[in-house]
Amino acid sequence: MVEMELNKIVIDERRHDQLIVLKEKGGNRILPIVIGLVEASAIKLKLSGFNPPRPLTHDLLHNTIEHLQASLEKVVIDKLEENTFHAKLILKTESGQTKIVDARPSDSIALAVRAHAPIFVVEEVIEKSKDFQNL
Repeated sequence: MVEMELNKIVIDERRHDQLIVLKEKGGNRILPIVIGLVEASAIKLKLSGFNPPRPLTHDLLHNTIEHLQASLEKVVIDKLEENTFHAKLILKTESGQTKIVDARPSDSIALAVRAHAPIFVVEEVIEKSKDFQNL
């Protein structure tokens, strides 16, 4: 697995698809992922330091995980099928158990930003997505 970090977010309110770009930590490879406007906005709002008066959806999920005495250990983008990325939330419970939850990469990254959790991508996904990497 390759650790990556959020490199940029491209938001175009006229289009339905937005783009986030992950960059290999300490490397040069990138992974662009098309996401929805709501998820892109949720990530951008958190990064800008905006604190809503009431929790937004990703804040709610983050708070719920913490109240259940667990934490987001990491996000793993583990599959690319038919131009669709798949991800897993790797949660660690207070008792030390690991729980794996299927999720969309966009929601996973929005949650990782809130939990300050690392983002990993399986090497095979990076290789399969090379056609998308020439931004």
